[in-house]
Amino acid sequence: MTDTIRIANDSLTVEVASLGAEMQSLKSADGRDWLWKGEATWWSGRSPILFPIVGKAPDDTLLIAGKPYPMKQHGFARRSEFVVVNSGEDFCRHQLTATNETRAVYPFDFLLELEHRVAAKTLSVTATVRNTGASAMPFGLGFHPAFLWPLPGAAGKAHAVALDNSAEPDLIRLENGLVSPDRRPSPFKQGKLVLDASLFEADAMIFPEGAGAGLSYGADGGPALRFRFDNLPNLALWQKPGAPFICIEPWHGMAAHADGTAELVERPYTVALAPGEEMRFGFSVEIVD
Repeated sequence: MTDTIRIANDSLTVEVASLGAEMQSLKSADGRDWLWKGEATWWSGRSPILFPIVGKAPDDTLLIAGKPYPMKQHGFARRSEFVVVNSGEDFCRHQLTATNETRAVYPFDFLLELEHRVAAKTLSVTATVRNTGASAMPFGLGFHPAFLWPLPGAAGKAHAVALDNSAEPDLIRLENGLVSPDRRPSPFKQGKLVLDASLFEADAMIFPEGAGAGLSYGADGGPALRFRFDNLPNLALWQKPGAPFICIEPWHGMAAHADGTAELVERPYTVALAPGEEMRFGFSVEIVD
């Protein structure tokens, strides 16, 4: 049975499920929920964690030191039961550790910890990965939160993503779920992208570098969400065309190259931790209304 824990302050209330340590709601004090509700008609996810890979592997198979392992898109953490190891009124911390089941598809000992914390109108989510084994551990990690589009109270208004650095990062697309080798011109103009469902007819928009450490997603003359990213150099934007949500996905790792191999260590932006090492990744989202 999946349990849900609630954290709150005077401005925000957040619910997090033990399954995948996945956020279930992000509500402001007036009761508005800014997070997608996971309606299966479109997409049942809400805010999954992506580990130990981001994106697909060729034929859903990873090679690790030449040995094949089955691995579904975005890894197994989002389908795993986490354990609450600490919590308070305004934070909760979930952990996932290696088991015989995870070692059968990913032959490493690890600890993955997810912390959700609220302060004023900001939610911060931090992932810590620790190599608890005796050999170097490669992995990718990403966040996949989905927010309402249109935002609450902004129906009929144009929505846009604006990069803090005003950059125009190169775009790449997916070929059968794998990263295309072709770089495409940026859809951003002076750091701004006006959103339209047609942008997602060819699947996710991926910006492997250059999108910077922060952005805003908001409605013209209406509410907005302000994001900050830590140790997450890749950015993806995704919507099922016409669905009432937009995923703003900061990653450290991407799908395998369409013209490459299935080896985990050869995937773009793969991290490798030595035994005993750990690394943190995080994002925050502030409601600006």
